[in-house]
Formats: sequence, structure tokens, C-alpha cells
Amino acid sequence: MATVHAPSSSPEAGLHQGPFVNEPLTDFTRDENARAMRAAIDKVRKQLGREYDLVIGGQRIRTAKKIESRNPARPTEIVGIHQKADTEHVEPAMQAALKAFAGWSRTPVEERAALVFRVAEILRDRKFEYAAWMVFEVGKNWAEADGDIAELIDFCEFYPREALRLARAETPVQLPGERDLLQYIPLGVGAVIPPWNFPSAIMGGMTLASIVCGNTVILKPSSDSPTIAAKFLEALDEAGIPPGVVNFCPGSGATFGNAVVAHPKTRFIAFTGSREVGLDINKRAAEVPEGQVWIKRTILEMGGKDAIIVEADANFDAAVDGVAAAAFGFSGQKCSACSRAIVHEEIYDRFLEALKKRVEKITVGDPAENPGMGPVVNESSMKSILRYIEIAQKEGGRLLTGGGRARHAGDGYFVQPTVIADVKPKSTIEQEEIFGPVLAVIKAKNYDQALQIANDTEFGLTGAVYTSSQEKIDRALREFHVGNLYINRKCTGAIVGAHPFGGFNMSGTDSKSGGPDYLYLFTQAKAIGIKVG
Repeated sequence: MATVHAPSSSPEAGLHQGPFVNEPLTDFTRDENARAMRAAIDKVRKQLGREYDLVIGGQRIRTAKKIESRNPARPTEIVGIHQKADTEHVEPAMQAALKAFAGWSRTPVEERAALVFRVAEILRDRKFEYAAWMVFEVGKNWAEADGDIAELIDFCEFYPREALRLARAETPVQLPGERDLLQYIPLGVGAVIPPWNFPSAIMGGMTLASIVCGNTVILKPSSDSPTIAAKFLEALDEAGIPPGVVNFCPGSGATFGNAVVAHPKTRFIAFTGSREVGLDINKRAAEVPEGQVWIKRTILEMGGKDAIIVEADANFDAAVDGVAAAAFGFSGQKCSACSRAIVHEEIYDRFLEALKKRVEKITVGDPAENPGMGPVVNESSMKSILRYIEIAQKEGGRLLTGGGRARHAGDGYFVQPTVIADVKPKSTIEQEEIFGPVLAVIKAKNYDQALQIANDTEFGLTGAVYTSSQEKIDRALREFHVGNLYINRKCTGAIVGAHPFGGFNMSGTDSKSGGPDYLYLFTQAKAIGIKVG
């Protein structure tokens, strides 16, 4: 008679017993919180310019080539100097990850979960400090930086609970005379390639989802935000995550990144970034080099051209505020940002007038001083955004406000919050992702046309509708083809657990991070039938 080893009867013993609760956001109108944030900024400012090593299998490595991370608000200010991983580092990183996988994949899920819960405690204790690093490295204001680190803490709490839940999975049917099991086992070594715009939440979220399931990771952070990733690695190390489970390798996507994607031992790639890079990763991952015995899994989130529809029967003031917040939060540098407002013709002119007043109240400046809007991430991005503004006007768009550099803000990469009115469907600014503080406003004759315009792009990430009509809401639920749809609220600000995040079409593989099915992407199901009679 076969011995059946059932899952632990109490897999959460010694772990967090309560249900998942989102990390609260910080209220910076309270003096004590504002003082704490200023103190964190002062502390981090004294650490700027330090050098950070590659970390491969716990070993620290220095290279001849470096990556200099700079403050986009003050480009002469170096935030961190990083070693630049190249193709010669791919094999050492892979071997370190494979070696660590042998033990980590067999570490009980309860132990893996406990370590990730410990990471949450470390991040929570230093929440202001981690937020301050984002202020300096990517130009987030206090609220945006706080929301980013809060989301990462959420992932530290949510994904371990989900891993424990998967460990208790059961088959729907138990056959007579059998013990039928379903186990979700790790995949192997994964490449995690995050963006710079959510340098804590997305970078850490993809990494944590990978490792809590028993995988190991080669982490290639964005060259615009490697210091934040290095600080995250310090938290993993302090929490007790074993060496080699996460290998820290900043480097060029075209060299190091592509080589990791193509490696025959890479089992999966978790990527967030542009459509062009995501499609290239998907293509490279589809090739099968000698020695590869699996189909590589790709988990891709690739951006959007997100629209908010404003109907004549909407709460007018709420719609104006929602569009402005979604368009210009973090300088429009969110894949979920509202880059198109589709407004019913009955209220179009009034809406433009109110929106102009609302947008012109946004203060632009150094995020260390906490203005409404900071810089864009680098000079290349700034130049690209300004070119799109020129193209929009050449194609018939009317510049309502903004339109150039915010020179009063200093030498940083500041762009004025810009609204282009009278934009025509199918025009460049209406179709292409700009990733900056530029909003296209389009007039719609009716709701049918508004939905048609909203859906008529290759993307399908987020969208919103402002209306008081239940019939129109019901139609949006059926017809507005996006992965994350919001009614009578802005289209940014997805919350872990409430709004699993990921989009349709060229917005990616609809991975639904922060949702109940996300960890399935980092595991493979093994069905077991054991005869017991």
C-alpha cells in the first residue's frame, strides 16, 4: 500500500493568520508624516552617488562598464553608480540561479511565505526612506512614491497568502480507491525585466511572485531605476532570502537582457514595458535553442492608449478631476494613464474650459519639494514627448494649454502638462502611446461613437466611463474592451486584490497582477493519482 503524504493540515501555522488588507496610504497633510518624509529625503540625499555591485549567487562583482542613474529633476546629480552586466555575466547568473533553485524549489511553501512576509515588515518600517529613493531616481512626488511602495508591501502580503492557498489545492473529484492530488510546482529560473515607472511595485511584484512559488530569478532592472532595485535586494537579503534566489544584474536590454531571454535554461520571462520590446521578447522566447526542453512562458504587460469617456449626463466636476488626475499623475508616465478623453459634444466646450483651469493649477517642479507634477524620466523621453506635441498640432490638434518645457522648474526634464483639443480619431496622438503629460481630447457625437473611438486602438489596458445612465454602464461592461474598466472614477490607481491588473490586445498577456490567478503563471500543475486500496 502506497504512503500518501497529504499537504500540511495547517500550512499557515506561525504565519500571518488574518485576511489580506491593503497597506494604507500616507496622509502628507499631517505634519508628522510630512516631517518624516522630509527627514527621509535628507537621509537619502546623503547617500546619493554610491556605487553598487552586481550580485550573482551572493557574490558581489564589479565591472569596467558602469550605469549612472541620475535624478531627472537635477540631471547633474548622480543617484547611484551601478556595474553593467554584459553577455559574459549571463552564464554565471544562470548557473547561480540553477544552483539555488535545487534547494529553494524544495523549501516548504510555508518557509518561503514567511520570508516574504518578513520583507513586508522591513519595507513597512522604512516606507518613507524607500519612497524618498523614488523621489530622487525617477521623479515621483511624495504621494506617487508612497503609493508605489505601498503597492509593493501589498504584493509582499498578498502573494504569500496566494501561494499558501495554492498549496491547499484539491482536485474536484476523488476517485474510489485513490488519493488524487493537485500540486502547483515551480517552473525554474525566470528572467524578471521590470520598467522604471513603478520601480518598486512592478519590479518587486514580479520578483516576489516568482520566488514565493519556488522559482529563482535573474533580475535585470531598468537602467533608469537600478538603485531602487538594489535597495529592494538589500531587503531580501536582510529578510533571509538565500543567495542565488534573486541575482541582481543591471545591464543593457539589447545585450544582457536578450541573452538571458534566449538562454536555453530560462524557463519564463516576466516583463513590463513597451509594446516593441515586449513583442521582441515574445519572439525570442518562441525560438528553441539546442538544449531547451520546454516552451518558455512569457508574462508580458506592454502599455496602453487609455481612454476616459465623459457623457453629458456625467457628474461634471468629478469627470474633470478624474481625467486630470489620470492624465497627469506622475507626469502621465503610467501605462494606465488617461491619454484620451472622449467627451460628448453637448458638454465638450464647457468641459474643455473647466479642464484647462484644472490643469493650469498643477504645479511643476522638483518632487523633493513635493509639487503636483515632477519631471519625465530622461532627456530622450522629454524630446519624444515634445515631438508628439508638435505632430499633434501639425495634424490639426488645437493646443489648449501647455505644449513645451517647464523651464521655470530648473534644468531637469520638465514638460508642461499639455492638453490638445479637437483631436481627430486615427491621428498619431490619438493612436500612439506617448508616455508623458499629454492629453488628447476628442469630441463624440453620441455614446456609440464614443465607444467605437475608445476601442479603436491596438491596445486594451484601462478605460473609464463617467455617466449616470445604468444602460450606458451596462453597455460599457459588455463593449468597452479593456482589461481594467472603471465606472465614474479615474482609470489609474489599480489596488492589489480589488483590481487585478493586465490588459488585452497589444497591452499584453492580461497577466492580472495582484489577482487570484496571477501565481498560476509562475507555476505548473502536477496531477497525481495514488491507488490506496
